[in-house]
Formats: sequence, C-alpha cells, structure tokens
Amino acid sequence: MERTGPTVRFSGLLAVCSATLLAAATLVASAPTVSAADADLVRNGGFEAGLDGWNCANRSGAAVTAPKRSGDYALKATPAGNDHAKCSQTITVKPNSTYTLSAWVQGSHVYLGASGTGTTDVSTWTQSPAAWKQLTTTFATGPSTTSVSVYTHGWYGTPDHYVDDLTLIGPGGEPVVIPAVPAGLKTTALTSSSVALSWNAVSGASGYHVYRGGTKVATATGPSATVTGLTPSTAYSFQVSATNAAGESAKSAAITATTTEGGGGGDTKLPARALVGYLHSSFANGSGYTRMADVPDSWDVINLAFGEPTSVTSGDIRFALCPVAECPNVESEAEFKAAIKAKQAAGKKVLISIGGQNGQVQLASTAARDAFVTSVSKIIDTYGLDGLDIDFEGHSLSLNTGDTDFRSPTSPVIVNLISAVKSLKAKYGSDFVLTMAPETFFVQLGYQFYGSGPWGGQDPRAGAYLPVIHALRDDLTLLHVQDYNSGPIMGLDNQYHSMGGADFHIAMTDMLLAGFPVAGDTGKVFPGLRPDQVAIGLPASTQAGNGHTTPAEVNKALDCLIKKTSCGSYQTHGTWSDLRGLMTWSINWDRFNNGEFSRNFDGYFGN
Repeated sequence: MERTGPTVRFSGLLAVCSATLLAAATLVASAPTVSAADADLVRNGGFEAGLDGWNCANRSGAAVTAPKRSGDYALKATPAGNDHAKCSQTITVKPNSTYTLSAWVQGSHVYLGASGTGTTDVSTWTQSPAAWKQLTTTFATGPSTTSVSVYTHGWYGTPDHYVDDLTLIGPGGEPVVIPAVPAGLKTTALTSSSVALSWNAVSGASGYHVYRGGTKVATATGPSATVTGLTPSTAYSFQVSATNAAGESAKSAAITATTTEGGGGGDTKLPARALVGYLHSSFANGSGYTRMADVPDSWDVINLAFGEPTSVTSGDIRFALCPVAECPNVESEAEFKAAIKAKQAAGKKVLISIGGQNGQVQLASTAARDAFVTSVSKIIDTYGLDGLDIDFEGHSLSLNTGDTDFRSPTSPVIVNLISAVKSLKAKYGSDFVLTMAPETFFVQLGYQFYGSGPWGGQDPRAGAYLPVIHALRDDLTLLHVQDYNSGPIMGLDNQYHSMGGADFHIAMTDMLLAGFPVAGDTGKVFPGLRPDQVAIGLPASTQAGNGHTTPAEVNKALDCLIKKTSCGSYQTHGTWSDLRGLMTWSINWDRFNNGEFSRNFDGYFGN
C-alpha cells in the first residue's frame, strides 16, 4: 500500500550467472558405445512430424525448416519473459538400465536433460554455439523406474534456440498400462477446514488425483493426501484415481466426510459480501484526511493505516493519529475511539494494519517476535480493535537459501511471523479478525518461482507470503492480494496477465481459489482457499496506484468469478459463488474520487 502517488514496485528475478551454471553442468563430448540390442526410444526426435510426442511449455516450440541439421525440420524454441521454453517427452524405460541421451543444438544457453530417473537426474548444456553442436549425457534408471522425462530448454531472456536429432539409446521398457482403480479410500483426520484421506497403494501408479465433488483438488505421489480450504460443519464427497505415463484410472467409489464445527478463521460475522478499505489514519497525502466518524457506511472492514516499527528489526510496532500540522482536521484520540465503537456497533470491523510501503518489518529474532506480539496487543487494546491486517511489503519477507518447501518454512522472518500471529489469535480468541494484503510478487509469482530457486540467483522474496498464508489458513479471515503495482504474472493457463482489466483479477483470484503447484513442483501444491476467505484488491482511483480498473471491468471480473459469465479468454477452475468481495486502497482515495469504487460495489451487490 502506498502513502503517496502511484509507484511501480515489481522486482525482476535475477538470472543465474553463466559461470555458476558452467561449473554446475557437465558436457560430455561423445556418446559411449551401446549394445546392438539397444534402440532409440524417442518419438519424433527429428521433429519431422512437427511437435508430435512433445510438450512445449507456453506454446514456446515450433517445427521449422531452417536451420536444421538433418531431414526437413528441427525444433525452434523461444524463451519469453520468465519462461525458458522447455520441451519434454515421457519415455518408457527399463529399471536398472543405462541410457545415453543426445541432441544436436544451436543457439544461446541450450540445455539437455532427463528427470525421474530414480537415481541421479542429469543435464548438460552449452553456452552459445553458432553452428550445430552435439550434447550428450548418460544416466542409469532406478530399481523401480519405468519411465523418464527427457527435455531441452533455453534460459530466461535469451534468443531462440534450435534442437534436432534428439535420441535416447537404451533398452526399451515394457509397455505401461493404466493403473487399477484405488481401493480402500477412507478418512484419517478431520478439522474444521480440512480432511485427511488415505487409500491402498496401486501397483504401477506414479501418482494419484484426489477429487472433491467431481473436481480435482489435489495430487499426491503416495497413497494419502489432505484436502484443505474447506468450510466448517460441511459434508464433502471424495474420490481418488491413480495415474502413470499411460493415463489415469477411473475414480474410486466415493466416500463422504464432514468437517468439524468452526472455531478457526471463519468469517467472524462478516456480511456475505464485504467491502474492505484502508483509512489513512496516521498520515496525509493528496487524498486528504478522513475522520473515522466520516467513513461511509459502505465499508464493512476498515483497516487503519499504518502501524509501523521503531526500526526494521525491532518488532516494536507503534501507531498514532496523524499530527495536526499534517492533518488539520484530525479528530482527538477520544473522538477517534468513540467513532470506532460506533462503527463496531453498526457491525463494522476495525483493524490495525501493520506495514505498508514504508513500514518494513523483519521479525528475524525471537525477541522481535515477542516485541511484535506485545506492541500489537497494546494497539488493539488501546483502541478496542477487532483484529490485525498484515501488509508486509518490500523486504519484510524473504526466504533463506535452502528454504524450498512452503509447507515447512525455516527462514526466521517467516517462522517468527507465523508464531506471532498464532499467539495473537490465541490471546483474542475465535472472534479475532485476521486479514492479509500481500503483493502478487509474494503470492501468485510463486507458481513459477519460489525463493532463490534451485540454483540460487532468483529474488528470495518470490512467493515468500505462501508459507505464511498456508500456516495460518485456518485462522485467516480474508486474503486480499493487491492486484496492482504489479508486473505481468503467469496464471494457471500458463499465459502472462497484466493489471488494469478484468482478465488480471480473474486469473489472479482463480489461482488463490484453485490452488497451484509452487515453482511448478506438482509435489508441492499450495491448496486453494475457501471463496469466503478471498477478496479482490484494487486501487480506488487512477491516483491511488498503478493498475486502476474501471467499474465495468471490475464487474466483468465479478461476473466471471461468481457466475462464470463474461470470462473472456481465461476460464476459471470453478464457479466461486461465495467470493467474499473487494478491497481497495483506499477509503480516502475513494472519497476523493466521489465514491466511485464503493458506489459500484453497492450497486453490483444490491446494497
């Protein structure tokens, strides 16, 4: 959130330096001798049949007639944005066998590799050959490996590269058959928002899909999974199927599981459609100061902006009303407290928002964590507030090198924030309102990048809110990601979406509700939130932030997400009829803009 006019603050990911990659990769000059019984197992390795047999991410590949090494065609792959133009093929192999993978390549930073070997996955690369050059590597399969994925790719921001005559030489595997239907599906644990399931393992299965009410909601590599983001005291139907390289089995017989009674985040008595806004209480800017008593009745959740730390790492949060010299019409503290009580009597929630653009908060130590809990509690008690909004921006949250799993974070700033919020929730009980307002960089960007990445060099803040959201999902009242001041973000359709129109809000919100694999790892899927836990964050006017969306486009986004109409090119993964509502920066800017944002909300929902 910003104090002043719009400023773009979207951090680009750092490319891995060539020297580091060169040290990590091994280029084998020539292939070893293979036995006469071995065969080339790659389908369409010369791309004479176009892309038949190949899967190229984000439509990045095409068969072209020049340049080519042999035959009539070769693969042309084009990295774009943060995509590195990966083209892959899954191949049936034999366990405990040796294979030689080769390809002829031309272009900048071209990679060749194999994954899923069951032993050590391999890759090799070359920097910038101007003429065709052969890449070769070997690998052995594990005792139970029946298929591997072979691939080529380039690097972020590099020009086109070309691939031809790709081969995998070794013994062919037995044909893979679709696995049997899983049996023994049962419930192993229940909470107010999750159901843990298990089933019998299926021979030949490489993974499993879990379905809720006929819609796939989770994947697993073993015979168990936990489905989260559910509603308390609600019955759900579950099925599971088994998958491998040959395909997917039929679904199992369905079972029904009912979540326990609520007591976690819940909606804390919010209206079915809620309007959330930030009130500039501690500072003034071009929008002017708005007294608490003058906040229009349209606003259901009022976030006081901002509580800020005495220093970045102290954890000691302070809040005070705007000084008279800066805000001549500021009310007295007594009037402010009385107005808060009046709003609460009218059913509104008033929260303290911590952070903002200038309020960097890094809880890097347990002392800072404890100071955070103590100081935030004091603010809540002093003003009689309903809860807390976490608006950590900038460099407040980042992931340490090696912290790669959002389900079990190890970075102190992440772990201590989670612990601090849980302590506040425990202190104030089930009526405590908890909201979060991260930027897209810290959430949806996690679909592609998480932390510094497997090779280092990425921005360690990428996706850094995901472990916080996940750990607190049962306590979370509302998540309203800032769909503004953002660069293009890839959606679940693997296309980039840009702010300012309905399409961006549809794609970004659908990701939160459907869930997504973090950094593309299908073994680490961020589960979707409940629709009643999600609101769309937008700027109230063109002056409030980059990415302003007109009322007509806001309504298109709501139509698509709630009714599955007016969706345009992006198709949602569900009909999210219980979507909670909208958030805006800010109440002050909306008043400055004659209430356009709040009036449109009221008109759309018939308030």
